[in-house]
Amino acid sequence: MNLQDISHLIQKRRMLSPPLFTGETIPKATIEQLLENANWAPTHRKTEPWRFHIVSGAARATLGDHFQAIYKKQIPEAYFNERKYKKLKDKTLQSSHIIVIGMQRDPKESVPEWEEVAAVACAIQNFWLSAEAAGLGGYWSSPALQMTHIGDHIPLAEGETCLGFFYLGVSKDVELQGQRGDWREKVKWLE
Repeated sequence: MNLQDISHLIQKRRMLSPPLFTGETIPKATIEQLLENANWAPTHRKTEPWRFHIVSGAARATLGDHFQAIYKKQIPEAYFNERKYKKLKDKTLQSSHIIVIGMQRDPKESVPEWEEVAAVACAIQNFWLSAEAAGLGGYWSSPALQMTHIGDHIPLAEGETCLGFFYLGVSKDVELQGQRGDWREKVKWLE
């Protein structure tokens, strides 16, 4: 691995939603390697706050049912959107795995909470780049309604907070173009 290789991987990574997945199941060994790489994220004071609940197989449909039930219960009838309701379950079934992203707050609160959130985000970046290298697609979704109520479906540990869901699948053969502004417009040199 050299700087050019890692730069290519970082710049190639894209957000791919479940409709762009083939429907194939990702081998468990691959998921385990992605999780191992996520586990090597930087973490202040070695708190390692990331927690992952892996949803696969038949549990995907159950999770989709849960998301739909929350939506139906919480959204007033005047704002209910049948398309969005259907999509909640479709995404879970189109994905090989859904990773419930948790953050376990350090009980001693030895570091500020934002640093724990940043460490989890670094773990997801490791996971995402590893998925890209493996030819997989995915994206991190953070719907407040589902995040707030995930504890009703998946037991979270005391002090654990849900930071979203990572939908993962084998990518269809698509090439999405990325867009970023010039980095020079975001940097000030102090020399």
